[in-house]
This record gives sequence, structure tokens and C-alpha cells, in this order.
Amino acid sequence: MTKGRLEAFSDGVLAIIITIMVLGLQIPGGHSFEDLKPLFFKFLSYLFSFIYVGIYWNNHHHLFQATKRVNGKILWANLHLLFWLSVLPFATSWMGENNFAENPVALYGFVLLMAAVAFNMLEKFCVQSDGYDSAIAKALRSTLKEKLSILFYASGVGLSFVFPVVAVILYYVVAMMWIIPDLRIEKTLE
Repeated sequence: MTKGRLEAFSDGVLAIIITIMVLGLQIPGGHSFEDLKPLFFKFLSYLFSFIYVGIYWNNHHHLFQATKRVNGKILWANLHLLFWLSVLPFATSWMGENNFAENPVALYGFVLLMAAVAFNMLEKFCVQSDGYDSAIAKALRSTLKEKLSILFYASGVGLSFVFPVVAVILYYVVAMMWIIPDLRIEKTLE
């Protein structure tokens, strides 16, 4: 499989994920802005997840701009990532439907944690495929943001059972850390 096919397949799956998430937003029965109030948590949950899917799409694109070859490990690692991201619409809906209650916030954080682990695996396999002296290997030497992300997600999952709002704030902090595409790759490729 070529790198382009992997990217096209991933782009398609991510587009479907966003579509499924937006279809989870039900149109209210009334016509006033007051009728939108019950949708606040659902919309906020959707917004968080839309941002996350956008972050993964951006960083996936950057990763494969720098990766020269794909192999079976990369294909399976990519599917692993797409699996966890495909669970995001369910976790998003459950969290929004239940106004950011403890268990839904924990599940949401767990899905984010597993997606982060999957993306880290994908990065490692891309480095292995291209070689440890390749541009992608040089770009991904520093893993501080990845480690902090996993720590914040895991902390958020634990905290969600006691302080779900704090957990959501941790998930938001991670999103803000990654909102700008991975500059390490851009700087290395320049």
C-alpha cells in the first residue's frame, strides 16, 4: 500500500467520524433560543471532539508528510488509531447527553488516552520504518508533549470520578497543547 492510500483512507474515516458526531446533535422542538439551552453540554462535547479530530487529522497529515515508507506495522498501528477515534462519537454523545457526569467523562478520557497511545505507537513505527537517522526520527526525538498528554489523560480519567469538571479541564489543556500542528516535523523538513 502506498502512503497516499493510507492517508486517503484515514481522511475518509475521520470525515465519517465528524459526520456521525454532528448527527448526534438533535434539533430542538421549539424555535426560540431558550430551546437551545438543553443542548449546551451536547454542543460543548461535540466542539471538544471536533477539535480533537481536527488535531489528529493535522498531526496525522504532518506525520505522513515526513514518513517515506509504510509497512504492515504502520498500517495496523494506523487502524488502531482509527479504531479509538471511531469510538469518540459514542463517548462524545454519552458525555454530552449526561451533562459531563463522572462515568461518561471517564470513558471520554479513556478514549482520548487510548487514541494518544495509538498515535504514539504509529509515530514509533514510522520512525522504525524510515530509520533512526531519518528526518522523522530527528523530528520526534523530543516526546515531552506526548508524555504530558498521556499523564493528563490518565489523571483526568482518575479525577473524573471525583471532580469531572477538573478532568474535562485537563482534556481541554491537552487539546490546547496540540492545537497548533506538530511544529517539530515542520522545522525538521524545512
